[in-house]
Amino acid sequence: MAEPTQRSDSPTSTGTIVGIASRKAATAVLNAHVAVLKGTPMRRAIGDALMAGGNLGGKERRFIAFATRELSRHLRRLNLSASARGYTTSKLHLLQDQAIIRYALWRRDLCGAGVEKIMTEVQLPGPIRPRGIPDQVIRAELERPVEIDFGATPLDRAANLHSFPTWLAERIAAIAPEGELDQVLEALNREPTLTFRVRPVGTRDALVDELRAKGLEVEACAELPDALRTTDESRAIFDSRWMKEGRLQVMDLGSQLLAAFCRAQPGQTVVDYCAGAGGKTLVLADAVTPTGRVFAWDHSEKRLKEARSRVGELRLRHVSFPSPPRIDLADLVLVDAPCSGTGTLGREPDQKWKLTPKQIDELTVTQLGILRDVSKQLRRGGVIVYGTCSVLRDENEGVVERFVASQPEFKVEELLRVWPHRLEGGGFFGARLIKS
Repeated sequence: MAEPTQRSDSPTSTGTIVGIASRKAATAVLNAHVAVLKGTPMRRAIGDALMAGGNLGGKERRFIAFATRELSRHLRRLNLSASARGYTTSKLHLLQDQAIIRYALWRRDLCGAGVEKIMTEVQLPGPIRPRGIPDQVIRAELERPVEIDFGATPLDRAANLHSFPTWLAERIAAIAPEGELDQVLEALNREPTLTFRVRPVGTRDALVDELRAKGLEVEACAELPDALRTTDESRAIFDSRWMKEGRLQVMDLGSQLLAAFCRAQPGQTVVDYCAGAGGKTLVLADAVTPTGRVFAWDHSEKRLKEARSRVGELRLRHVSFPSPPRIDLADLVLVDAPCSGTGTLGREPDQKWKLTPKQIDELTVTQLGILRDVSKQLRRGGVIVYGTCSVLRDENEGVVERFVASQPEFKVEELLRVWPHRLEGGGFFGARLIKS
């Protein structure tokens, strides 16, 4: 089925553009996208582009980060649009030419920008060199109506329209709620909202009133009692005294739900295995209160360094970092396992083009191995909460089923699935496993 590329109200349209597009911002976006195409991780590519961008305004900087993510989010669709015009990636040997065509088509097809506005952002001289496509060609292609064939089958259409590798779309389709594949893929392309957890527990409503009184646009999240989100583009909240006092913790809603799913209680001893930068460590520390203990551990000492710093700043003396992490003393172990991150592609959309089926298979081996290592040390009656930020069955129900089959002393108490189209904050999975 074919659709005209002029539509700005298509299912993958971003709707709201983050920040302000300018010639300087477009230059930075194009440089960042080329860096991503060369293999630079997206976060670093954006950071490098911002540093090289010179005197950029705050809204320009937000646009640069947003637009760089967008070019990777919609890569397959933009390639189809370019190919319909005769500009396949095999023909566009220069990565710079690929970048500028994608950027121009994204601005028109998905942002609804006018041709004159787009040309102001991309026309020569600059904004990127070397370049083999002249201004008049870009303008002509933006003005020319072209139809794109998104595919004959529902799966092909979804993969093309929402820009997912076919193999990944197939695996998501296998587990997505019936008839909701398009909604899932669209949600995974959504620009994430900025969400916080409020500390101490139970003080959110009062803090929302204080923030609003200071002109900060925030709202409470209905899903959890301590979560709130910003409702505008301003980043003034990061300079607020509440942030500096440690009352606000940046945390996706899905991550907060997984931490809440642990149901840690005052006085318990909890291990945050695979603690990373310590986001969930802080949630667990608040839940067990100073009458309990939290042991945090991660195989990456570099990531754990940030967790140590955060715990130190908040003076959480009931959190420590023993190695090994004393699982034998634990009532509860959170295993926030390394995973594909397919549930959080909104933040790092370049990952969907780097992942392979082989990597997923390798991850499941790692995940199962971690569960088995933890299970050997856990006492009877103890609980493992296994979690991922993946939407793939292979890494979630599949790993849990294989683990329980090989460890009959463990029973599945409860499963949690957070679908990104039903809840802001990405896709997450959790399983509570009790040792008898």
